[in-house]
Amino acid sequence: MSMNATSRVEKSARADPLFPLGAAVADEVEGIGWPGLRQREMIDGHRILVVDDDPGLRLLLRTTLADDEITVKEASSAEAAIELVRSWEPNLVILDIGLPGVSGLEFCRELKHNASFRAPAVILLTGADTGADEARTAGADALLRKPFSPVALVSLIDRLPNGSPALAGTAEPAEKEQLIVYARDLSRLLQAERKHRRLLQHAYRTTVTALTDALEARDPRTGTHALRVQRYALELTDAVLPNLLADPSLEYGFLLHDIGKIAIPDQILNKPGPLSEPELQVMRQHPQVGAQILRDVALIDGQGIAVVRSHHERWDGRGYPDQLVAADIPIGARIFAVADTLDAMTSDRPYRTALPWPTAAEEIVAQSGRQFDPRIVAAFTHRQPRLRRIHEELIPAA
Repeated sequence: MSMNATSRVEKSARADPLFPLGAAVADEVEGIGWPGLRQREMIDGHRILVVDDDPGLRLLLRTTLADDEITVKEASSAEAAIELVRSWEPNLVILDIGLPGVSGLEFCRELKHNASFRAPAVILLTGADTGADEARTAGADALLRKPFSPVALVSLIDRLPNGSPALAGTAEPAEKEQLIVYARDLSRLLQAERKHRRLLQHAYRTTVTALTDALEARDPRTGTHALRVQRYALELTDAVLPNLLADPSLEYGFLLHDIGKIAIPDQILNKPGPLSEPELQVMRQHPQVGAQILRDVALIDGQGIAVVRSHHERWDGRGYPDQLVAADIPIGARIFAVADTLDAMTSDRPYRTALPWPTAAEEIVAQSGRQFDPRIVAAFTHRQPRLRRIHEELIPAA
């Protein structure tokens, strides 16, 4: 390669250079296989240089490629890019063919044949009729036609370092703008992300339900306790603070509130009578144990973990484990305290049979301002018909 080729790039404002043809580098462009794409080692992460005279497209590419492991720099011409290539040594150059001054094809040849540039991978972008042969002759690794899919570009970049055949972008109808293509792909990605999130939430819910079932299997007489209190608590939350339902951890906190009872001995957990004071002290450890078990579980980080730790606190400060008072008790735990007590009174326990619903409802109202937040008790009174329907629906399955 002639050494004065570089000087032609640098003097392109005054000249119309024509670089010698370079050796072909493998890839698939418009279905044409280029044999032997060389494997590249990306050291210290990807360094990507975007060279395009369209500032809007440079912004789109910079946004698309933003990543902790990728550094992106940009230039509006080959002349502006040459010093960046020398000093920064990008791993990949995304290069528009239709640049002012030195064209992208000419600059690609120079990048591939001038040893001082260390032959970075090159993806050529074109909105014209440039074909695979021209791109291959210039030494490009891939050719994408504008407007191109950002998903195709990212996939192509991911595959280049591994030496596998890269995928060129499929040509889009000429009348479509690049921004429209980006918007279309963003919509598809959001749909895929929503589907993935639903599947993940379903997996979480199934796992949590299995865990609560395993816990309740230690005491079959509690039946569907976790499901009932979850339903009661969701109903009360909707009445008190509907926005709280947007916290996905809350539902899991309702279900896993007693997970700490895994550490409670069976002779205490299933004792058919009142607990002694030492036994009560052991039983009262379960909220702290549960919070400790779940402390690193992301799906319950929020109001959910607060429910697990604080659902036995009392409005008057006489609860446990932290003796919190009034509004210092997390709102999710205040709501759940009513739901949990309601179910405890209206279902059979080892030491007594279930109380009638009216008796339990009267006791909850009597504890307003003492055991319970008055606002939650008011919501309980308002939603009592719905809560009773939940009770009647689920108690027969217990």
